[in-house]
Amino acid sequence: MFTELARKRRSVKKFTSQQVEQEKVDAIIEAALRSPSGRAARPWEFVVVKDKALLEKLSVAKPSGAEFVQDAAAGIVVCGDPSKSHLWIEDCSIAAVSMQYAAHSMGLGSRWSQMRGNNYNDSKSSRDYIAELLDLPDNLDVECIVAIGYAGEEMVPYSKEDLGFDKVSYERYGLKTA
Repeated sequence: MFTELARKRRSVKKFTSQQVEQEKVDAIIEAALRSPSGRAARPWEFVVVKDKALLEKLSVAKPSGAEFVQDAAAGIVVCGDPSKSHLWIEDCSIAAVSMQYAAHSMGLGSRWSQMRGNNYNDSKSSRDYIAELLDLPDNLDVECIVAIGYAGEEMVPYSKEDLGFDKVSYERYGLKTA
């Protein structure tokens, strides 16, 4: 059941060295391709990277917050074509989250590293750095990298009390009861 999956999924900070079976990678990609998309535009493109040397290069695509990519069994670079939809960011984000839930449902861990709006260094964006590494065409922007692998740690689910139900209003902002 999805609710139980959502309760248990957490971003993984460490991965084991175990490789992920190709059929699981394929199922994760299928989940992304089945994601909701505004007006069914499907502006996404995915690049699956399993090569360790390339994963290491992707792990430095921004100054911090992507280091874990080098230890993952696979990194899925989520790209979008802004000319296909003004909702490309939202659509790519939904696809990335779909990947994470699919991975969790198969006993895998995952973690997202945001790339859009970041810089590799003072003179090059993360997008341009990744585009050079992966031979991306000019029309694609990079939303994120989703690292996939077997979890090298157990992540404790958030308690219901920690979820922040105080941020929920009903009918009008500030009304806390239904």
